Amino acid sequence: MKSLTTRCALASALLLIIGCSGGEPRQGTAQTPQPPASHTTTAPAATTTPATTSASQTASPTVLAANSPDNTENKESVPMQHELATFGAGCFWGVEATFRLLPGVIDAAVGYEGGKTKDPTYKEVCYEDTGHAEVVQVKFDPSKVSYEKIVDVFFKMHDPTQVNRQGPDIGDQYRSVIFYHSPEQQKIAEAVKARFTASGRFKRPIATVIEPAQTFYRAEEYHQQYFAKHGLENTCHLPPAD
Repeated sequence: MKSLTTRCALASALLLIIGCSGGEPRQGTAQTPQPPASHTTTAPAATTTPATTSASQTASPTVLAANSPDNTENKESVPMQHELATFGAGCFWGVEATFRLLPGVIDAAVGYEGGKTKDPTYKEVCYEDTGHAEVVQVKFDPSKVSYEKIVDVFFKMHDPTQVNRQGPDIGDQYRSVIFYHSPEQQKIAEAVKARFTASGRFKRPIATVIEPAQTFYRAEEYHQQYFAKHGLENTCHLPPAD
């Protein structure tokens, strides 16, 4: 996977210059998240949509708006025919862009999951011991794309043998992780991981951790569809392939 590390260099440089330099509002404020001062492109203001809980999706994890002062009731409504899948595979900009290319994927949002800090900011995830991973929560139509196919794309888009890093991006926020939303998803994720292990595709052991889904904290709005907003090519993650 040496070529993947090389492909990540440009995006990582942008991340170091733009991303962790600050610019997020403090928790509990009503301020719309804005990009750091060094960011040359003005990000659009975040929009707030009244959130509801779908009675048919009782097993869905909580989905929280970025820096919401009262996020206990803020849950995403997922129609019965749609399902959620959540993954961490390094910098979430590239992961989100890659999943959006997959037919059957309805939406993808970047955020934070798997840690102990409630309502974290991007700066906190970068510099503090929050325990959160950068993740992408995918909403998909299972009649058009299977969860197994999505997991397959996940393993192919990054190097799952790296521990707490992806290429030059180092830290536990960049760990390889699958957050399953049901026992069926757990079974499928473990089976796909075993298949890739047996295939010999990777020279080192797969380090991907498979865990139950926890609270998903939606990242600041300027991180959503970052590459698309700024006309940048996704050099971080490999596109879906048959």
